[in-house]
Amino acid sequence: MANLRPAHAWNADGVHLATLSNRERLSYRVALKSSYREDNMGKKVLLGLLFFTLLALPPSGLSAYEGETVNNGGTIFGVVKFKGAAPPPKKLQITKDKEVCGKNPKSDPSLIVSGGNVVNAVAYITDIKKGEKMEPQKATLDQRGCEYHPHVLAFPAGSSVEVLNSDGILHNIHSYSQKNTPFNMAQPKFRKTLSVKIDRPEIVNVKCDVHDWMNGWLFAAENPYYSITGNTGTFRLTNVPPGTYTLEVWHETLGKQTKKVTVKPKEEVKVTFELAKK
Repeated sequence: MANLRPAHAWNADGVHLATLSNRERLSYRVALKSSYREDNMGKKVLLGLLFFTLLALPPSGLSAYEGETVNNGGTIFGVVKFKGAAPPPKKLQITKDKEVCGKNPKSDPSLIVSGGNVVNAVAYITDIKKGEKMEPQKATLDQRGCEYHPHVLAFPAGSSVEVLNSDGILHNIHSYSQKNTPFNMAQPKFRKTLSVKIDRPEIVNVKCDVHDWMNGWLFAAENPYYSITGNTGTFRLTNVPPGTYTLEVWHETLGKQTKKVTVKPKEEVKVTFELAKK
């Protein structure tokens, strides 16, 4: 059978280059060039030693954080406000499988403003080095009513995501990622669950190629200090070690905003973000 691996993603040694960071790819290429100066046996030994030493290092973005017991942790409470008058919600037309997906247009989840506050924004600390321990989880993304539930799913990097098909029709989940290996998998009605692992911290967009209005997000976090705003537009990060941090808010339509936040022992600090439509 012909080798179906894309030439641009794999090399002759079976290394999946697309899964490597820029630093890892550069180190690999340096090792490859150096190995040409050796004989055949020396080349393989040198290349193998250099490359597997590289792979033994923690992936880029994961090496900075260490889990430990937090004493006298504080709390960050925040709200994400929408600047200006909230636009009327857009409507998404249902073009197929109306008996399951519904006959009426659906509200676009890419921008929801409730009471002047932003729903589905992710708040997270970007530069914390130590704090609560973080373990991989089994997260669940459901395809129900031809929509992703939840619209934004956050979990620790290294977790597995179980993709459910509650609709009983053909779906196809397609990821658009840069740091993780992309996936594009059909999920017929008889295939109720799929499982994918998201190894590296990244915000990943997922879509359904069968139903073009379906759109969702996977937020693979680098540390456990993250929270998604609900209908009140608020978030809370608890048991944060005392210190000064960079707090960032991300929203799929409104972009990012950062603030410096100082956390004191056993105290709560309040912060407000204000995002505007670009």
